[in-house]
Order: sequence, then C-alpha cells, then structure tokens
Amino acid sequence: MPHLELISLVVREYAPAFEFFVDVLDFDLVEDVPSLTNDGRPKRWVVVRPKGGNTGILLARADGERQEQVVGEQFAGRVGLFLRVDDFDAMYTRMIAAGVRFITEPRIEAYGSVAVFLDLEGNRWDLLGARSDSHVVPTLS
Repeated sequence: MPHLELISLVVREYAPAFEFFVDVLDFDLVEDVPSLTNDGRPKRWVVVRPKGGNTGILLARADGERQEQVVGEQFAGRVGLFLRVDDFDAMYTRMIAAGVRFITEPRIEAYGSVAVFLDLEGNRWDLLGARSDSHVVPTLS
C-alpha cells in the first residue's frame, strides 16, 4: 500500500531547524547525509520524523532568492501542517516552556483539542490532541 513518505519544508539554515524539530518538538533525526543539488552543488539530505510516525519532513535549506522568499510562507498564511499528539496538555506545556509561539488559544473541536502555533520560520501548524479529549484545555498565560 502506498504511503506519503516525506514532505519538504524550506528552512533558512539546518542548525536552528534541528533544534526546533529535535529538541523542541522531540522528533527523531532520521537522516543527515551529504547530497548534491540537481546541478551538482553540495547540499545535505536532512529528514526528521515524529517519534513513531511514518511520514518525515525533509528539511531543505533555501537555495536562491525564490526559495528564500517562501521560507515561512509555504502555505500562504494558512495552517499547512498538523501534529497530532497523544497527550495534548503535556506537549502544549512543553512547547510553551520552549518558547514556541501559539497564535490561538487551545480549544476543543469535534476532531480533538487544537491550538495553532508557528514553527521556527513562521509556518502555521495545528497541534492536535486525541479525538476523544474531554479535558479542560489550558489557556495561554
């Protein structure tokens, strides 16, 4: 059965992206190997993945003016990535403590708890809790 293996996310630099995805979001660093651009210049093939997840994110360092312009705007200001977690409260608290910027208060929807946050480049993500969440959602302080 086919599955979505990777998505690409354009970032300014690798080191801050590692810190955000591995240290803050607790993703696994799956690959970090030398590679080449289509025209033969050196680059890196860097993949992170949520622990236990199947789909990874290829962290692609912006190469040239056009790519630099889309950093943080890959979804035109919409939420474009969705991170579902088992323990919404714990992850929300961890992210707040790490300085992640949430742009909405957590709320309960039919699909679970949700709060919108910005990644290190400004892309919008939904932090999603389990569909059966029935707890009181913490508020921003």
